[in-house]
Amino acid sequence: MIMAEEKKEAKKPHERPHHAQEAKLDERLIVRVADVDLDGKKPVALALVKIRGIGMRTAKNIAVALERETGANVSVELGKLEEANVKKLQEIVLDPAKFRIPAWSLNRQKDMETGGSKHIVMAELEFAKRTDLQRLAEIKSYRGLRHSWGLTVRGQRTKSTHRGKGKVVGVVRKEVKK
Repeated sequence: MIMAEEKKEAKKPHERPHHAQEAKLDERLIVRVADVDLDGKKPVALALVKIRGIGMRTAKNIAVALERETGANVSVELGKLEEANVKKLQEIVLDPAKFRIPAWSLNRQKDMETGGSKHIVMAELEFAKRTDLQRLAEIKSYRGLRHSWGLTVRGQRTKSTHRGKGKVVGVVRKEVKK
C-alpha cells in the first residue's frame, strides 16, 4: 500500500525540473517562413519541404546556403535557430538565385515572361501554373486542349484506365424494365 502511494507521488506530470523548462523556452515549436507554419522540431531541410514549391533537393540546397551565409548548424531543429537566422532563411527561400543556388534547382527555368530563371513558392506557384495552362489552351496546343478536356496529357492509355475523367467506355447496363 505504501509503495503504490509513493509511485503516485513520483509520477506527477505537472512537476518538471527547472532546467528542462528553460530549455523549452529557447525552442519554438512553430516557425513561420514564407507564410507557412513549419514544424520547429524538424531539421531545417525536412521542415522546408512543407512549403509548396520546395522539394527535398531544393530544401537541402537552401539549408546549405543558409549554413554558408550564417554559419548556423542546419542539422539542428528549426525551432532552435536564432531569429536572425530565420529571417535569413526567409530571404533565401524567397530568392534562392541571389544566394548562389544552382539554376537547375529552381522551379521556373527560362521563364516565358522574363526569360530568366527564378523560384516561386505558395500562391505565386499556383497562379503561374494556372496562367501557363490558360496560355496553352488559348493557343490550342495539344497539351492545352487535353488539360481543358480533363484527359491525360502525357500519352497514357485511356481505354482501360482513368475511369471517370472522360466519356464512358465500358459496358453500361440498360435499365431494368418493370
